[in-house]
Amino acid sequence: MLSEEGLDASRDRGKTYGWQMHRRTILLASLAAACTPSLGAFNAVAPRDAGAARSARDLPYGDGPRHKLDVYAPRGATQLPVIVFIYGGSWSSGSKNDYAFAGAALASRGFVTVIPDYQLVPTVRFPTFIEDCAAAVRWVTEHAQDHGGDPSRILLVGHSAGAYNVMMLALDAHFLRDAGVDSTRVRGAVGLSGPYDFLPFDVDATRNAFGQAPDTALTQPVHFARTDAPPLLLLWGEADTTVGPRNLRSLDAAMRSVGAEVETKTYPGVNHVDIMLALSRPLRGRAPTLADVTAFAQRVTT
Repeated sequence: MLSEEGLDASRDRGKTYGWQMHRRTILLASLAAACTPSLGAFNAVAPRDAGAARSARDLPYGDGPRHKLDVYAPRGATQLPVIVFIYGGSWSSGSKNDYAFAGAALASRGFVTVIPDYQLVPTVRFPTFIEDCAAAVRWVTEHAQDHGGDPSRILLVGHSAGAYNVMMLALDAHFLRDAGVDSTRVRGAVGLSGPYDFLPFDVDATRNAFGQAPDTALTQPVHFARTDAPPLLLLWGEADTTVGPRNLRSLDAAMRSVGAEVETKTYPGVNHVDIMLALSRPLRGRAPTLADVTAFAQRVTT
């Protein structure tokens, strides 16, 4: 049994540990705000979820230097559903290496998780970055079993520009078809603060990525709402000043108008970056992103 002195020392250690964790959380949040769209510094220090790890790195899904992907899996994974996570960055920046925290978080919830790189503006323009993502999904259908995944149960998840790519894969059927993917393997799609209805192109990011498209309507996910689309989950933070609520509302309305399955959730006080960083262990209290994504994933892949 501890003496009074021992109890006091134990309490002091507990207070010190709590304060250190609080300071670490503040530091992580500051790093995230400072280093976006590159999250390398945040990713390097963010603690990982237990029970899952990166099981493969830099696997090629195509011939180019940006055609590589990483795989995260729970220990002993066997025939688990697969999440393909597509990061954002205005179609012009980003690296899979900065999202290990997201891969580990999703894998820890029982999903084999694949995070691909894809070609970026200005090297490519629309629709090449979507075609790259479709090729990554084809790789999943061909190789998921090698990593404990079930290639017949795939969920697409993306943030920001990555959410755009995900919705185009889910809604404009020709991308997966042209990549040789049976679209019925994709059981659902989740968009975190994605742009889905953003004509006219009024910022550099959209002008640079889509300005050369011959028919601008065909660049918009909202244009491809269809009855037989996979179920969609659309998440958005009410403090988001990067992607406005019109995108969420328009795609939600378009899907409902054709009788398709769509669910939307908005998070008060959450901004464009918060909604994605909330996947990480130290910042999970900012929004229930991980819980909502994994609950939806479990439902549609069962």
